[in-house]
Amino acid sequence: MTASPATPTASGAVYDRGYRPYDGPRGGRSAARSALLRLTVRRALGLRRSWRQKVFPWTLLGIATIPAVVNVGVKYLTRDSPAEDIDFFTYREYIGNSVSLLLFVALTAPDVICPDRRNRVLPLIFARPLTGRDYVLAKVGAIAGIVFGFGFIPHVVLFVGQMLVVDDGARDYFTANAEVLWQVPLAVAAVALFYAVLALALSATTTKRVVGGVLFLGLALITSTIAEVMVEVNDGQTAWSLVSVIGLPFHVRDLIFLGHTDRRGSLGGIEGGGAMAVGLYVLVVAVSIAFLLKRYQEVE
Repeated sequence: MTASPATPTASGAVYDRGYRPYDGPRGGRSAARSALLRLTVRRALGLRRSWRQKVFPWTLLGIATIPAVVNVGVKYLTRDSPAEDIDFFTYREYIGNSVSLLLFVALTAPDVICPDRRNRVLPLIFARPLTGRDYVLAKVGAIAGIVFGFGFIPHVVLFVGQMLVVDDGARDYFTANAEVLWQVPLAVAAVALFYAVLALALSATTTKRVVGGVLFLGLALITSTIAEVMVEVNDGQTAWSLVSVIGLPFHVRDLIFLGHTDRRGSLGGIEGGGAMAVGLYVLVVAVSIAFLLKRYQEVE
């Protein structure tokens, strides 16, 4: 009689990991909104991404700062000479004298909003205690905050640099130019908010980043060209200059610094030109925000 082969016995393991509820801090809606804002800032600046994603934003910051460094350097080299009072630009003129901010917004605004809809991750984002209003607030706050920083830092370099190199002394320079301490932040904030809401509103109409950037730059180019033609036809001053959408925040800038429109500008001789500029500025911002809120009221 032959012995039957031993049958293998099944073996296994039971892992009793148990269930432990989350007992960490619960931030709620405000924490979720802050997390989305931080994520948007990191994406726009290329943080925690490959080095290629960092080149563009930080290069633009460098380009925006170069004029301030050059102006301070010339001030230092020409001190104690007849040319020491020469300035290449004023604080008012330095706001918006570079296209770097325009290019930055045109490329980053679509990048932070278009992929969410194209990749259909909005339902995942709104699975947290977030509403469409929170989403819009985080996106606008992130882009406007970055643009504000990129516009404000060069002015800090310009102010501190000139304060240290002028012959009159740092204290006298600070006292003589104290008004720019509130004028510059307010004017830069006006430009940053306008750029952010307009670029995001245009980008929200498409799922393709390239299209969003082209819409923003195209609107800027077309309306500016029309305004320039109308200004030339009307001998330099006409209300038609308000057709330039991108030029609206710079009329507001003039009102902040001068208390009136630039006398040598396209609205200098126009009665009520400042009020019209402010009205159109507020209208564009309000319509852009209203469109964004409506666009993200429902999750696709």
